[in-house]
Amino acid sequence: MIPSGVTDVPLPPPPRRPDPNHVPTEAELRRDLAAAYRLIALFGMTDLVFTHLSVRVPGEGHRFLVNPYGLLFEEITASSLVLVDAAGAPAQETAWPVNPAGFVIHSALHLGAPQAHCVMHTHTLAGMAVAAQKGGLLPLNQISTEFHGRVAVHEYEGIAADDNLGERERLVRDMGDKPCMILRHHGLLTVGRTVAEAFYWMYYLEQSCRIQIAAQSSGAPLDIPPEDVVVRARDQMGDSPVKGWLPWQALRRKLDREQPDYAE
Repeated sequence: MIPSGVTDVPLPPPPRRPDPNHVPTEAELRRDLAAAYRLIALFGMTDLVFTHLSVRVPGEGHRFLVNPYGLLFEEITASSLVLVDAAGAPAQETAWPVNPAGFVIHSALHLGAPQAHCVMHTHTLAGMAVAAQKGGLLPLNQISTEFHGRVAVHEYEGIAADDNLGERERLVRDMGDKPCMILRHHGLLTVGRTVAEAFYWMYYLEQSCRIQIAAQSSGAPLDIPPEDVVVRARDQMGDSPVKGWLPWQALRRKLDREQPDYAE
């Protein structure tokens, strides 16, 4: 019995759990990555036209999709994404420039970290504030406990514009097998086996940083749970080859309703 005044709106069919062995097509990856750009903009995690989200394209050679340099994240569409090689040089005809210097971090991880099929990097206020703290990310909330032991740290070496000092190797070394990284004095970075997984980690890493800055700003003493409790909470949240797929389906439906041009 539906209460008076409540409209019986049909629900969308529940999403089927994805096959973790599915190899996505370039078209599928373009739509997923364009959706991620729009969502990063929607949730206030952009830095004008700077920073990148990238994804590896299956097939021979090293090819990746990345944003054309100069577009706002809210303007990105599936067809506007540029296919580049490992050096960040366009592997397709494009009227828009690509920023090879901005792709240094991404290419290092795509090539050196097996879990980095998708790489996301942000310069947010909360993320950069935590990146400036010696203590790094603290397990202050149930959300942030999921990151316990899962956040790598890379020390600041200046703008990552070239490989003269071997920073690519150090990035890969520091990342290890973790899904998240704090780039000291720089920002946040996440990787994933899928766009959905990388976005899941980035969204909740950003939320954890916002929680930390808010808690620290209150001036009240911080209460960090005991180590065994933090570990238990993290392990309760689990992991899987399709991490983040369920909220990703909901977010894609939201974009389909409100910003359908992302998929064009």
